[in-house]
Amino acid sequence: MTVPVRLADVARVDHETDVLVVGLGCAGGAAALEARRTGAEVVVLERASGAGGSSAQSGGELYLGGGTRVQKALGYDDDPENMFAYLLAALGPHADEEKLRLYCAGSLEHFDWFCSLGIDFEESLYDAPSWMPPTRDGLMWLGENAWPFDQIARPVPRGHRPSTEGFGGWLLMDRLTAACTEAGVETHTDTRATALVVDDAGRVVGVTARRFGEDVTYLARRGVVLTTGGFVDNERMLRNHAPDLLGHDKVSDGLDDGSGIEMAAALGAATRRMAAVEVAYTALPAMAVRGMLVNGLGRRFVNEDVYPGVYSHAALHQPGPCWVILDEEGLESIPAQDLWGVRPTHAAETLEELEEELAMPPGSLRDTVAAYNEHAARGEDPYFHKNARWLRPLTGPFAAVDPRLGFGTTAGQENTGFRGFTLGGLHTDVDGQVLSVAGAPVPGLYAAGRATSGIHGHGYVSGTSLGDGTFFGRRAGRTAAAG
Repeated sequence: MTVPVRLADVARVDHETDVLVVGLGCAGGAAALEARRTGAEVVVLERASGAGGSSAQSGGELYLGGGTRVQKALGYDDDPENMFAYLLAALGPHADEEKLRLYCAGSLEHFDWFCSLGIDFEESLYDAPSWMPPTRDGLMWLGENAWPFDQIARPVPRGHRPSTEGFGGWLLMDRLTAACTEAGVETHTDTRATALVVDDAGRVVGVTARRFGEDVTYLARRGVVLTTGGFVDNERMLRNHAPDLLGHDKVSDGLDDGSGIEMAAALGAATRRMAAVEVAYTALPAMAVRGMLVNGLGRRFVNEDVYPGVYSHAALHQPGPCWVILDEEGLESIPAQDLWGVRPTHAAETLEELEEELAMPPGSLRDTVAAYNEHAARGEDPYFHKNARWLRPLTGPFAAVDPRLGFGTTAGQENTGFRGFTLGGLHTDVDGQVLSVAGAPVPGLYAAGRATSGIHGHGYVSGTSLGDGTFFGRRAGRTAAAG
């Protein structure tokens, strides 16, 4: 049930606090911690049996820059304007410029905030395209050094990674929830919010919830902060708003059902960019960059050294299936730790044989490779501008990799090859205040993280969900605490 409940109709109040946060992922943890540090009493509701949500299952990258300690230690000169120029292009079109400028200007302080939680970042760089470095390197490239972005802003790596190998979201949430507990934040798990509670003046003053089969009511004296995640797990909402993700796997903890968005929308809250999505194609960057990514017609359609999310979006709208094509030399040059269990599905001595195996038009792949090789021999890629570092003529024998077979723990499990999540959500101001369809603040209601549209337009870069969620979660928590 999402229809708001009138305070006058509430028969019993079970809990009361200053600030009530709904959802304990990265945005909820940041909001709760900052609200508590201002002196407010804080209760967090989490529908699962423990904290973390999709944030804990994420890679853990944090998109930070402007001249962090890690960047400086590795000799990279960065500043907020340079960071803004890249993100405006990478997260666009239609990124939220006001929020984005604030995020870039506050990035150094935000980096220090993470360090204060006990999160460490190694002063080393993983210097190759990857979905997730298998190392403890504290910095990685996220497309800043690929065309056209290297023409828009000075290339500087900004993917900051907590000091752990592979996926690091668990470490981020471990430190954040520990800080919340130490600060005195009260957490109620196994508690699912069902509706907002509104007083006669239209102010949000709490929520109703379900806990172990019983109805419970929470009131908030100063404000309610929604940090309930996106809506990729809600098929109805996907059909209505983001059909690009229908039929594909999801990047979530299984609980991103849009409940917070719908609770607020039922009160007249505005939503923004609900069709915007992020997709990840299980085409291994270490392979694609050493060869090429082609569509079902045997044609290239993107420079393969871009942030993998860029070629994923491009592949989503290509005539499929798409394939990673590389030669024996390229395959053998990939470090074992970067192979993620992926092996070629097809191999042939000639491109004509490979075309036939892949059901491509005769001569299509042959012509694509011939043009690529001609230019690569001169260190050029006039069609798509792949960096010269990765350009080399491809010679037989040749191999093809089918991204539909996954990688890592999903290697060999055929699906569409795409996994995604939603980027759109509630419309908020820079302080986390939820705005109505008329553009006015909804009194007492705040939001952050994937429940909002955040800084994103129709583009995405790894680390901007955790970065955006925590940065604006902190602001929402402070604003709600001020009442």
